[in-house]
Amino acid sequence: MSEPVRGDGDGSPMLRVSQVSKAYRDVVALRGVDLDVPAGEVVALLGTNGAGKSTLLSIVAGLTRPDSGTCTAGGPVGFAPQDLGVYPTLTVAENLRFFARLAGLWGARAKHRIDQVAGPLGLAPLLDRSARALSGGEQRRLHVAIALVPEPPVVLLDEPTVGMDVVSRIALVELVRGLADAGVAVCYSSHYLAEVEELGGPTVILDRGRVVARGTVRELLRDHGESRVDLTFTGPAPDIALPWPVRREERTVRIVTDSPQITAVRAINELGEAAQRLQSVEIRPASLESVFLNVTTPETPETPETSETPETSNEPDGVASDA
Repeated sequence: MSEPVRGDGDGSPMLRVSQVSKAYRDVVALRGVDLDVPAGEVVALLGTNGAGKSTLLSIVAGLTRPDSGTCTAGGPVGFAPQDLGVYPTLTVAENLRFFARLAGLWGARAKHRIDQVAGPLGLAPLLDRSARALSGGEQRRLHVAIALVPEPPVVLLDEPTVGMDVVSRIALVELVRGLADAGVAVCYSSHYLAEVEELGGPTVILDRGRVVARGTVRELLRDHGESRVDLTFTGPAPDIALPWPVRREERTVRIVTDSPQITAVRAINELGEAAQRLQSVEIRPASLESVFLNVTTPETPETPETSETPETSNEPDGVASDA
């Protein structure tokens, strides 16, 4: 399905997806998707449920065959899908050793690599514990560690922080940053917009199987973000003339503006007698949430988000594999 493409430090992609399409009977999951992930970058993948994120990552990992298009990678791909891929009867250490050996790591080399991933993910105190005895969040951390232990040059993380506590999420985001700093190409799918804003790098938004926006978080905020001022009143929102685009929603006057702080002050001065019923003023700067709502459709099609196709490999989830 692919031939190796090496990132050589000049920004060329370690992972390239070109015009990938996929349909499940009458449901189109992906429609000509292009995606580049250079070495040393974390590219975030956003989209509603059914947008095609998991289908895309499954294709890149070689677990699902596309109907058309190509995926090329510069080496083995480490994949942590949404479905957990751990062996419950094995200990944490045994799980990691097993997947390390599948990648050709033995002895001291395997131990060193296990220590490298177990520490940042908070698994070091749990190495002797059975995987079935772990909490959901701990199992998720082990699942991610399994994908990372072979030290692949390309890493795909599909909703990696689902079920994790705040401390674990922070640790994982820092680990992902460290992977990029070490030259790994990371594709990071998440529903947590705050994580993507924190990463701050290239972001691709999928909607109904199409790429509808791409750019850094700053670029997306500039091109698609919406800042506003919400004036909430006791009783119905007043019908007042204001020199800005205004939306009225029951008790709220919503003003769309590029300068919400200045607009809030001027709007209050324009209220006249309606100011007596003013209950609150909320300033909402442009955010990734506003970008997401502006570029995606509210309806979510019933698109398969996992490998709901017989064209999958028999390789256990989380194993590093050539894309």
